[in-house]
Amino acid sequence: MALKLAVATGRDRERIDASARAVIECAADAIIAFAMDRTVMLWNPAAERLFGWTASEVVGLELAFIPDELQAEHNAVLEHVASGGQVSFATRRIRKDGALLDLRIDTSALVSSTGTTIGWVSVCHQTAGDEAVKHYMAERARVVRRLGDVVADMNAQLDLSAVLDRIAAALRELTRADAGGFVLIEKDRLRLVSMDGLPAGLRGRTADLATSTVGELMRSGKTVMMATSEAGSFDDTIWSALPGLHTVTLSLSHVAGRPYGALYALYSRRKVGHMELELLELLAGHASVALSNVTAFEEVVRQRAHARAVIDASADGIAVLDADGLVRQWNPAAHRLTGVSVADAVGKPPPFPLPEPGAKLTHKLDNGRWLDVLCTGLEDRDERVLDFRDVTAAKELEEAKDLFLATTSHELRTPITVVQGFASTLASRWDKLSDGDRRSAVQTIADRAGALAKLVEQLLLGSRAGGDQLAVTNAPFDLARLLRGATVAFRPLSDKHTLTADIPDGLPLAFGDPTATDIIVGQLLENAFKYSPDGGAVTVRARQSGDQIEVMVEDQGIGIPPADRERVFERFVQGETGDRRRFGGIGLGLYIVRQLALAQDGEVAVGDRDGGGTVMRLQLRRANPQDASPAHPPTAPAAVLPTG
Repeated sequence: MALKLAVATGRDRERIDASARAVIECAADAIIAFAMDRTVMLWNPAAERLFGWTASEVVGLELAFIPDELQAEHNAVLEHVASGGQVSFATRRIRKDGALLDLRIDTSALVSSTGTTIGWVSVCHQTAGDEAVKHYMAERARVVRRLGDVVADMNAQLDLSAVLDRIAAALRELTRADAGGFVLIEKDRLRLVSMDGLPAGLRGRTADLATSTVGELMRSGKTVMMATSEAGSFDDTIWSALPGLHTVTLSLSHVAGRPYGALYALYSRRKVGHMELELLELLAGHASVALSNVTAFEEVVRQRAHARAVIDASADGIAVLDADGLVRQWNPAAHRLTGVSVADAVGKPPPFPLPEPGAKLTHKLDNGRWLDVLCTGLEDRDERVLDFRDVTAAKELEEAKDLFLATTSHELRTPITVVQGFASTLASRWDKLSDGDRRSAVQTIADRAGALAKLVEQLLLGSRAGGDQLAVTNAPFDLARLLRGATVAFRPLSDKHTLTADIPDGLPLAFGDPTATDIIVGQLLENAFKYSPDGGAVTVRARQSGDQIEVMVEDQGIGIPPADRERVFERFVQGETGDRRRFGGIGLGLYIVRQLALAQDGEVAVGDRDGGGTVMRLQLRRANPQDASPAHPPTAPAAVLPTG
């Protein structure tokens, strides 16, 4: 009979002598040899008959004749054999025609003449009717069912520490290890995060990944590994606390395609079989799924918490509405803007009209606040997100600008009309007018032109103040002299008012810009005259208060409502409708006053006068000896700004 022996290379053929080839050729049982890369090296005639593939079809290839569910068993057997010894086990393999074969396989290492392991040899026997095999398969089925229960329990957990502890307990139960658990891979370190059967003090211990058995497993490309004390001591490992430790088995778990950690089973009393290695690998695979679920859940929770934190921290009001337009989420800013609490908002429509998705509307709430509301629809979800912000200030500014334009047009139109009328009269009737009439017309034109010039100057000052372009030169100056001069200059401007000055002798020098202060005092005096139309007393007072000098301009006029006492210092703003509105003006005077005061490190405020009227208070810093040399107040009368 011709010898039908196939090997992968001529060198391998030379290693097998004629007698061995004859034995292999004539053997009744299938004999298969695998190289270290798991490709077929040898496939005898009995293997051809048993499995249906010829030698030429499989030699040099990695044959896919192991059922998927038994791949971990195959890996475990090879790892066990690589550590020395022989493994005999009952299992199943796939024929070429797809049929399943019940087999008992004896596997041992294939060693070269130099003692180097170059692969594995398996002898396969059919086992129909073998009671021992039936018992083995029944036991295997029981263990697999138990593994299924454990896996279901693991997958029901959504807390990482609970999953890791369940893995450690299940590992000892299934593999009958003396200790076991899980090590986490953290960059180039290992950390012991779960254990069963080891001292509690070991939890959290770390080790270098590169020099560890886990690192060795990762570099090997294997799915499971067994290390014994015969290959070296375990004294330098993080598991050395287990007395009598002789075998460490490991299998990697992956999350998102990367090694996440390793399951370890430790043995100090009993021997390790291939089934324990197989169970370890199977459990590691299922642990990968459970850990992936947990980490994915934790990431979802983290992202939701982050999204909620962003929403809660937003200065904009944010609300999520369901398909019926009812609030499902209402952030703190929404509460602040609308005054509606979360408890009152959820389950109800929002307290304002809804724009169409992608559109925006502006709405005024009952509390007087203006909101810009933007609506966005969520794709694939029947929900809408509302983003709304407070635009009250912008709305008020817009209204103030409209009022400013209308008022300015009016303020300009009146003097221009007068100038135009008188100029036209002079041009057309010059010869017919008396000298007195001509002088009166020219004086009227001059007065109105002066008012126009002052109005334009106020607009320019307001523009510079708004652009932070007010130029002041601060130095010590004689505030008392400036106030007395302003009083003298304004006294003849109204025959209905009694203007007095209460300036103490010895008032210290103030620190500021005398020209800017002159403009401030002039505007305050003009307002005092303007807003006390029935006349009365107007008093200018000054006093020292600590490091400050306070100037007060008091009148007996109509006063300023408390709600407007800050707003009157804004651009284009006067008191609201009512008495103050009838006095006209463009709403820049007090805005310029405050900006000039701030430019001198001072402040200006408004209050009530006892008995009725208004008190305007200007505060400037008292000059110190180390300040620059005194500046002189203006010699001309106090500047008078146009009313506003």
